Amino acid sequence: MSILWYIGAFVLAIGVLVTVHEFGHFIVARLCGVKVLRFSLGFGRVLLRHQRRPGDTEWVLCAVPLGGYVRMLDEREAPVPESELALAFNCKSVWRRLAIVAAGPLANLLLAVLIYWVGFMHGVSELRPIVAQPSIESAAGRAGVRAGDEVLAVGDRLTRSWTDVRWALLRHLVDDHSVELKLRSAGGERIALLETNGLGDDLERADPLKDLGLLPFRPAVPPIIGSVADNGPAAKAGLRAGDRIEKIDGRVLSNWEDLVREVSASPGRALSVEVRRGEQRAQMRVVPEAHEEHGKSIGRIGVAVQSDGAWRERLLVELRYGPVEAFGRAVRQTWEMAGFSLKMLGRMVTGHVSLKNISGPVTIADYAGQSARIGADAYVRFLALISISIAVLNLLPIPLLDGGHIMYYLAEILMRRPVSQKVMEIGQQIGFTLLASLMAFAFFNDITRLLS
Repeated sequence: MSILWYIGAFVLAIGVLVTVHEFGHFIVARLCGVKVLRFSLGFGRVLLRHQRRPGDTEWVLCAVPLGGYVRMLDEREAPVPESELALAFNCKSVWRRLAIVAAGPLANLLLAVLIYWVGFMHGVSELRPIVAQPSIESAAGRAGVRAGDEVLAVGDRLTRSWTDVRWALLRHLVDDHSVELKLRSAGGERIALLETNGLGDDLERADPLKDLGLLPFRPAVPPIIGSVADNGPAAKAGLRAGDRIEKIDGRVLSNWEDLVREVSASPGRALSVEVRRGEQRAQMRVVPEAHEEHGKSIGRIGVAVQSDGAWRERLLVELRYGPVEAFGRAVRQTWEMAGFSLKMLGRMVTGHVSLKNISGPVTIADYAGQSARIGADAYVRFLALISISIAVLNLLPIPLLDGGHIMYYLAEILMRRPVSQKVMEIGQQIGFTLLASLMAFAFFNDITRLLS
């Protein structure tokens, strides 16, 4: 059932994102007066087919849900009746062809903006950027960061939540060897210089913030269950909200962190759990599900801590904005994430960032399943992230991708004549080789993560 959950979350994500991408091509093609012959979700054998009347667009669903395409009337693919030449893609001006090709990636970017916009207006509870005590040897420890410090800014970027801190630091890790943290504690505000040397080279091997010594502050919360995920290991074992887990395999738990540590270290291994429920005690057997996180397998049982009003108010902040400010933040978030993706790709090409950071469909399916288990909000934000990645990938100037066609059309505008068929054929061969190599690296990294 767990595997089916991950596959379902992955297929749904790809289906949504491909539909949005191809609909961008479709709608702009129609607006530019191009006849669309087929709108396909997936490849391979046709499962479902719909066409209102002969001559209209044919809508199909295919067996392999890993992409899609929009087939337009085009003399280069098949003979076109003279009466329909005005509707052919290749007969349109270069500016219209460029707009049609660019519309797919643009649609993915607009989807991300829409998701972030709605999210910022709806509001979300985030962890305040309050830091736990770092080890003395860590970069944060050497910088003088102390438990209870609140991070007000990273560089020139204000940080209201732990997500803001993580995102701002990731951006600095790629380019900088150090970054200033503006901190607030009981003694007032101060600046700490955080050294980040070398951590931007391989962001996949571990949590870079953990390597820096920056972890969220967590109070000593008793190991009392607040909620239990349906069909999770805890629910199957009979655990309920309000249960206090006192021992695991005979080891006494004094707080929630002890529980997390024991469960995380035991993926797929049966645990003997001693529970207190009111005045009664019970012994249960729970088998944590294995989940991959930062390249290693950890256990999860599908429970959340019981919230306490005092520490909840201290540690959480509600982020909500008006429509105008939310839209501006959504555009900026999308722009920055797209720019970060391009920067990472550039550093991979130059050898400054490890190719292990490339993820394939297995890793994406894993993240899809994990985010779906967390909840609808996390899953939708995952869709926004992957939508941006699809847009950036498709805009790369590689033949066979949208960006390759855009490159040809820009060359046509500059030279005032179309790129020759010979050049396009050579470009296709180069593009195929590059994409095949990229997919090979992605699959290799997926398999390596699974085996490790």
